[in-house]
Amino acid sequence: MSCPVCRVEFCIPQDGVSGLQHHFIVQQLVDKEKERMQGSYCDKHRDEQVKLYCHNCNENVCLVCSAVKHRNHTSGEIPAAADNFRCRINDDDERILSVISSVHKQSKQTKRDATEFRGEVDDIRKKVLATGHVVKRSVDDQINSVLSELRSVRSESTEQARSVRDAYRLAIMSMESFHTESQELLDRGRPSDVTQAARELHDRATELSNGDVAAVRYRPPDVTFTAADVTQAKRLNLIGKLTVRTKEQSGVSDTFACQFLPVWV
Repeated sequence: MSCPVCRVEFCIPQDGVSGLQHHFIVQQLVDKEKERMQGSYCDKHRDEQVKLYCHNCNENVCLVCSAVKHRNHTSGEIPAAADNFRCRINDDDERILSVISSVHKQSKQTKRDATEFRGEVDDIRKKVLATGHVVKRSVDDQINSVLSELRSVRSESTEQARSVRDAYRLAIMSMESFHTESQELLDRGRPSDVTQAARELHDRATELSNGDVAAVRYRPPDVTFTAADVTQAKRLNLIGKLTVRTKEQSGVSDTFACQFLPVWV
């Protein structure tokens, strides 16, 4: 078979698709070329092709429209106007390409800056944690020191109380022993036993009573704790101050800066 448009010969497979696709593509190209060669027609006068471009109205017009509606307007032939517009479009396109290049460069720089910034933040975070650790360790040392002193005072006071209780217990045992021995002598002793032991018992009683064991007292120390003013500690800058300053945007044209606003991520 051959294409009826370009006369190119080709084989048709069983599905019959290749030839149709070939003809369809060629027909599209032919139709576009015909449309370009024929030009455009006026919307108001269907049988008239547009020949002129009205600079006042910014539109293509036919000769009839130019003579009637656009008579006092500045107009020119469409090919000449198109050449001028092509130059302007090329200039605009080059300007846009320049902006695109600037955006690409700034995008890459933004990525580098963001990576560096994250590294700086990580370093500062480590410094904050290290400083906080020192402060916490200092506070813990102070806490341990106070608690150690408090444990020492409690231990000494407990030992003192134990010593006083032991003195009481020994005195009671001695006095109870005297009481038992005296009563046994009075109840069961012979008169000769009483006279023989009376002197010794009296001396012992005098010794026990003069000891004044009841005067021995346990006097725990007066322990108080005055807490630091934590409100002052909260106002103190114990680990340092974080300062954040917004950097000025540089190297960006005024037009670009107006069209694209920087966004912090």
